[in-house]
Amino acid sequence: MSGQPYDVVIIGAGPAGIQAAIHASRKKTRVLVLGRIENSALYNAHIENYAFVAGISTGADLLRVGLEQAKNFGAETSAEDVLKISQEENLFHLELESGTTITARSLIFCMGVSKKKLSVPGEKELSGRGVSYCVDCDANFYRGAVVTVTGDRSAAVDGALTLLDYASKVYLVAEELHVSKELFARLEASKVEHVASSIKQINGDRVVTSLLLANGQSLETEGIFIELGSKGALELATQIGVQLDTESFKYIATNRQQGTNIAGIYAAGDIVGPPYQMAKAVGEGCVAGMEAATYARKIRQAE
Repeated sequence: MSGQPYDVVIIGAGPAGIQAAIHASRKKTRVLVLGRIENSALYNAHIENYAFVAGISTGADLLRVGLEQAKNFGAETSAEDVLKISQEENLFHLELESGTTITARSLIFCMGVSKKKLSVPGEKELSGRGVSYCVDCDANFYRGAVVTVTGDRSAAVDGALTLLDYASKVYLVAEELHVSKELFARLEASKVEHVASSIKQINGDRVVTSLLLANGQSLETEGIFIELGSKGALELATQIGVQLDTESFKYIATNRQQGTNIAGIYAAGDIVGPPYQMAKAVGEGCVAGMEAATYARKIRQAE
């Protein structure tokens, strides 16, 4: 990844993101795909209802083939997660987990919508009463409080570091951490206390009061942020004012060109709503890739 702006940066390496990369690259634009195919909901699936593919195919195989196609058309790829996005005039700035910042003329969100849960006692009962799934959304409610983040990827580490600006004490509960060495170094240099264990139960009556850990420890806390994975599309999108659907606020609102309310930002796949099918994701990715590439080329020509 060089310092020159990318024409199109695609966040997510599932079927929508890969198809977007294929079509954007074919329009002679500089394209970068950020993400891991293993994070796609398709990765562990078996596909038998997709046209032109005979028999039963594994999602992992389809994703690997698709990513190679995108590379063959010129797309660059990186497994890094995006932590923050900002905008300055016609360029978008993306902070990656390594600490690197890249720029793009257009963005495509293709990261899906699933929020992984711990599935432990107390999680469902105390959801919204100390149990949260979005640091960026709810950090302000925990000013001066003792809070905990759980998760072993970039979303958890970045969330814990963010909470230092709000909370009086921040714990990070994870048996192991799977992040870049740069992000791990930032964590070690911070005041976040890493507890090498996992959560077995969330305790509290009306609000969260403590956590029972696998090592037998009881951890007093006023809030638990469950961040199991990479930064979600909604968290990143709302950082820069991308509008969500007005009914459920669960999906990114797009037009027929897969464009959002912000010029240069597009979305495709599960993040724009059901049905959650590969065929739909691929079709939307195709449209988003072409539209984003066309937009980026116009911006580049005007520079």
